[in-house]
Amino acid sequence: MILPIRVYGDPALRVQTEDVTEDSPELQQLIDDMIETMRGAAGIGLAAPQVGRTERLFIVDLSPLLDEMAPEERAALPPQPMVFINPDIVWESEADVEFEEGCLSIPDIREIVIRPEQIRIEYLDRHFEPQALDVDALLARVIQHEFDHLEGVLFVDHISAFRRRLLRRRLRDMTKGNVEADYPLATSVA
Repeated sequence: MILPIRVYGDPALRVQTEDVTEDSPELQQLIDDMIETMRGAAGIGLAAPQVGRTERLFIVDLSPLLDEMAPEERAALPPQPMVFINPDIVWESEADVEFEEGCLSIPDIREIVIRPEQIRIEYLDRHFEPQALDVDALLARVIQHEFDHLEGVLFVDHISAFRRRLLRRRLRDMTKGNVEADYPLATSVA
């Protein structure tokens, strides 16, 4: 089932998530619904708070971008989609990279964000098996973006105060529900 995506200004996007304590049919259904929602919105990542949930969970699927990846990056990519339950970034490189980011919860806004180039993440996969992954390039970027959602952080929190001032009106409009996208949005809090 495709779920409506919460929009900038929705308090659900600022909530700290809670660890998932056990696998269940409900959790597996949520994962399936999140994958369907992400794909329906032409996204490459989606975190539980974006669909109004508090589970410490996000998904990533870079398969729509395979043609744009360098051969070595494509070869290093784990099977997609990826499910991250109770993730923890345990190491970040000192080297940073700039990259333009967008977000399904902040439609039609893209900004340059600086993040660590490489990370190590530990998590449970969809089958509740412990995993550890060293990643760089686009996968590292998307994982960090989605991980931030679990901490109540949005990509616009990483941009300069000057850039945020330039976006203030558009972001304020989003908080009032004045936003459109090609996918279902939850523009008001239930």
